[in-house]
Amino acid sequence: MTTSETPNRLYFGDNLDILRQYVDAESVDLIYLDPPFNSNATYNVLFRERSGEESAAQITAFEDTWHWGWESETAFQDVVTRGPDKVGSLLAALRQFLGQNDMMAYLTMMAQRMVELHRVLKPTGSIYLHCDPTASHYLKLLMDAVFDARNFRNEVVWLRTMAKGLMSKQLPNNHDVILGYRKTSESTWNVAATFQPYDELSLDAKTASKYNHRDPDGRLYQLDNLLNPNRNRPNLTYEFLGITRVWRWTKERMQAAYDQGLVIQPRPGAVPRLKRYLDEQRGRPFGDVWTDIPPINSQAKERLGYPTQKPEALLERIINASSNEGDVVLDPFCGCGTATVAAERLNRRWIGIDVTHLAITLVRHRLHDSFGDALRPYEIVGQPTDSGSAAALAEQDRYQFEWWALGLVDARPANDRRRGADAGVDGYINFFDDNSGKPRRIIAQVKSGHVNRGMIATLKGDMEREKAEIGVFITLQPPTEPMRQEALSAGIYTPEHFPDQQHPRVQILTIDELLAGAGVSYPRGGAPATFRQAPRRRRSQGQQNTLV
Repeated sequence: MTTSETPNRLYFGDNLDILRQYVDAESVDLIYLDPPFNSNATYNVLFRERSGEESAAQITAFEDTWHWGWESETAFQDVVTRGPDKVGSLLAALRQFLGQNDMMAYLTMMAQRMVELHRVLKPTGSIYLHCDPTASHYLKLLMDAVFDARNFRNEVVWLRTMAKGLMSKQLPNNHDVILGYRKTSESTWNVAATFQPYDELSLDAKTASKYNHRDPDGRLYQLDNLLNPNRNRPNLTYEFLGITRVWRWTKERMQAAYDQGLVIQPRPGAVPRLKRYLDEQRGRPFGDVWTDIPPINSQAKERLGYPTQKPEALLERIINASSNEGDVVLDPFCGCGTATVAAERLNRRWIGIDVTHLAITLVRHRLHDSFGDALRPYEIVGQPTDSGSAAALAEQDRYQFEWWALGLVDARPANDRRRGADAGVDGYINFFDDNSGKPRRIIAQVKSGHVNRGMIATLKGDMEREKAEIGVFITLQPPTEPMRQEALSAGIYTPEHFPDQQHPRVQILTIDELLAGAGVSYPRGGAPATFRQAPRRRRSQGQQNTLV
């Protein structure tokens, strides 16, 4: 089945493997990618409570492990020996210049993926790479080699934040770079989408000075020239309203416009002029420096607590300019899913890829929060579908298994398990059972190996320490009868404001049960508080697109 025949999809896994295995050649219309790079830091998802307070829990969503090693060496040999000649030659030259360091490892990783992204892009397609000035100059060389320098379209500078006066020896870094390339000269380009409609309340001085006339109905207009720049046009030379000139239009067209009130003579004996209305103009072109799209600040409704989250308006501008409704938009580093949400709203199909189950869970929540029942069907590929594949994931990477299992119950991971001792709590679910605005807590533990009664007893102790109302024990293996008895001894949780509800204080759920549709029993009287909810979005009602 080709990509064009499939529904929207989220893929879990390394995007290089996913691209090679699942995405057909010339099947994607638009690619947006925001690959992480920071040689001195890791990329964390920082969750915030509903109250806005920063949670002590954080989880590594995409750890920046691009350090030169065996994997980098293997990837380098793959590009040089099997990739396009220009790309291999460039990578070899960069290695000689940069040496074997983090930047070179990153560029090698990106080179492999760029070759695949070029393969899957249609001849009418475009690609936009979002980065910062740390690596943008190297990435531009790489994209020149892969997509051809002649297909470079724009280097967009996006004002990411206002400059802060904290730098003592250099200017503040407050912009990102977006490198735009087309695959061929036949690429989609919607000219109308590259203009910002005029706002009469905030016109720039130049536009306001031009459109300085107003009709009785309030419409602003300017008086424009009707003379032909070519003076040698006998067929367009005639008298109109007592004035003989070489006109732009034929006499018939001029008369028709006059009858419609569009051609006026400012005063007797003056040269007739054309009334050009402001609200009929395309607007102001965006240019390649974007200062009108604010970043995701702490008060933004769409903020989900993801540190590198980009504004939906930024993605919508790119998608509108370089694709049409029904086209396929691919984001191979989808993170919290801004590109997929923007594509869904603008009636495009989409493919999202990420290397963590946590990101897939975030995107799933965001899509359902944003569109509700209006969300079009989509598939998740690469996640376990039965206990056998769940066991295989646990064998391969127990942390990914843990994050995936927590996603089955909509729990937020508790911490970065790779960096510290097991604190006994793998995840949290927050909920409200009254109108006080104070969330209650559920703690979750995930086990993929042997389980016993002592683990339930430990969970009960963790609940007391964490002041949790409910504890959930998620297990790949079937629980024993002593475990069930230990869970029953914890009693029942009855919300004060919902006395008719009863929920077991300790709940044991197997992976098989969760895959069959089971869930955690807890009060659902208020809004969920575990993940920050994305605002509701309405799908676009359509637009006039033009293929140029």
